[in-house]
Amino acid sequence: MAGSGSTGGSPVLAQRLIDYLRPGAPALMLTTGADGYAGSAYTWVVAMDAMRLRFGVDLGSSSMENLQHSGQVTIQVIGPGDISFLVKGKARQIKERIQAAAPVTIMLWEMDAMGAKDQSWPGVTTTALAYEWPAEQREAMLKMEQAIYAEMRDFK
Repeated sequence: MAGSGSTGGSPVLAQRLIDYLRPGAPALMLTTGADGYAGSAYTWVVAMDAMRLRFGVDLGSSSMENLQHSGQVTIQVIGPGDISFLVKGKARQIKERIQAAAPVTIMLWEMDAMGAKDQSWPGVTTTALAYEWPAEQREAMLKMEQAIYAEMRDFK
C-alpha cells in the first residue's frame, strides 16, 4: 500500500476510473459500524493518482465515527457507460474542513487504495450517480460542487 503523498507502487485504480474521478464525482462511502453492519453515505470523490482517492465526510456522522475507529472504507463509484467500481482501503483525515462546503462542516479524508473491483458487466451500461439540485439552487450548488472538487484536489 502506498503511503501518504506517494505515487509509487503498483497501480490499483484502472485508468478509466482515474480519468472519471480526476475532475471529481459523487459516490457512495461505505463504512462498518461497531455493530458489524455496513452503513453508506453520499460523498464527493477525486482521484489523486493510481493509488489514492480523496473524499468528504460529514462532521459528527456515523461514517466519521466508523472511520475514526477503523480507518477502513469502501467507495462505490457508478459512472456513465461501464464505470462501476468498488474501491477499498485505509483512510485518514487530512483536513478539518472543506471551506467550499461552508456552512456545512465536511472533513477531507484520503484513502490509500488496497484494491478496486470492476463491477461492470459486458454490454450493460449504468446511469451515473449524480446529484439533482432543485432548479432555484442548481447553479449555486453546481458552482459549490466544483469549488469542493478543486479544494479537494489542491490541498497539500
